[in-house]
This record gives sequence, C-alpha cells and structure tokens, in this order.
Amino acid sequence: MQHDWAKPAAKAIPKDGFFEEEQGRYGPIFPKTPACYGFTIIAKIKAGTEQTIRGYGKKIEETIAGLPDALEVLKLHYLRWVLFDIGTETYFMYQGIFDTDFDKYTEDAVALFAKYGINTIFENLEGFPEDWKSNPAAFVKFVREHQCPSFLEYGEYPYVSADEIKKALRLKAAFSTMLDQMQ
Repeated sequence: MQHDWAKPAAKAIPKDGFFEEEQGRYGPIFPKTPACYGFTIIAKIKAGTEQTIRGYGKKIEETIAGLPDALEVLKLHYLRWVLFDIGTETYFMYQGIFDTDFDKYTEDAVALFAKYGINTIFENLEGFPEDWKSNPAAFVKFVREHQCPSFLEYGEYPYVSADEIKKALRLKAAFSTMLDQMQ
C-alpha cells in the first residue's frame, strides 16, 4: 500500500488494537498506523524503585550521548517514559513509536540488552518475568498484558520511517552546505 507522506493522516483503531486479526510469533500483529508501529504499557512499579527508574533515564541519556547508535537496531522514532501516582501507588508508562512490528521490536530489544549486558527498566515493574533475557515470549506476555492500545494515531508525515527522515535531513544539510559554498 502506497501512502502519501506529504498529506497528514489519522487512523481510528478498534478497541482490540487491530482491524483484522493476524497472528505473529507472540500473538496478534498490531497494524502499522500513520505514526508507524508502537505501544504503550502501564504497570505498577515495585515499592522503593522510583529513584532507580529515574536513574535509568539518566543512564539512557548518558549512553546515547556516548554511543548515539546504541538503540539504532530498534528503529525508534520516540520513547516517552512517565511516572505517575494513582492513590498511594506509583505507575510507570512506557510509550514507544518505532518502524518494526511489535514482535521484531521485542526480540531486538531483548537481544540489545543481552549484547550490552544491561538490564531493562521493566525489571522494576511488578510482575515482570525474571527470565526475560532467555525468554522473549515471557517478555512479550508481560508487555501485552500491560499494553493500553491507542484508539487514534496521527502522523503529520504518515508512514515515514526513521531512516527515511534521517536521509531527508542529511540531503537537506548537503544542499544547505552546497548553497553556502556557492555564495
């Protein structure tokens, strides 16, 4: 299916999160929308882990500053992490937008953590499986159980991959440099 990236698009998504159920390796495949692929999970944090979770955000910031391509395999557009309270309990919300389907993203994330010998922030969430590094299916099960599917997704430049955006920006920079040199 060909999409016009120059024309903004919105897509209303049914409550189940897909239009036609198609099974992937770990359950239903959620559709690509104008915002590409993504998911949102909300889970209660383990007691006493709020500072650890906030520190993990700083660790990701430092990792990306020193190794800008550290998360490249995930084909991310955006990540957003939020801590919020409901009553006396604190919850974590993870929102990610990326270019691959959910199954591939999850497998790539597990492989990435193993490659760098790092743990996932999800270890600080109640019910997260201890064997997640050797059991991607358990990782996926947790994420699916805590996923809150969107019911609307919008893209100002719909269906465009992160690689396509970076390529266009490199081309723009090259043209700007060329024009500057001609003056």
